[in-house]
Amino acid sequence: MNTIDLIILHFEEVRRRSIKLWTAIPEEKMDWRPDSEAMSCKEMIRHILEAEFLYHQILMKNMSEFSEETINPYESKMFTTVSEELEFAKPYRAEFLTFIKSLNETDLTNIKIDRSDVGYIRELGDMLLRIAYHESVHTGQLLDYLRTAEVDRPLIWD
Repeated sequence: MNTIDLIILHFEEVRRRSIKLWTAIPEEKMDWRPDSEAMSCKEMIRHILEAEFLYHQILMKNMSEFSEETINPYESKMFTTVSEELEFAKPYRAEFLTFIKSLNETDLTNIKIDRSDVGYIRELGDMLLRIAYHESVHTGQLLDYLRTAEVDRPLIWD
């Protein structure tokens, strides 16, 4: 297995575990939040899906494959259900994974992603792992949300 295959496997595993968690959140808890400053469960799920789309746009922009006319499809879409959110995100997820599969080993270290706007420039491989980590962190937050709300949590560590 090469590095690109491992990165894809990592993204698929992170998402599989996220979906296991997201689909276990009872509908009546989707608007739950630990405090007024925090995202609700459904806001966090949306944030994760939207962030992946936006990160993909950033990567393409840094690699000169970006169109300034790109519109964020999440901006005008209201959250419905987890199943509908996942269905909506499916083509964007597929494009993102296809993008990763199109890379080669040298791209991971030779391409630099400039996020000076938020304080860093990273190699593409590093940035890809950070994108997956972003979702992992929020999955941990949602597990804590469910614990705090006294909701049974699925076993995602299978």
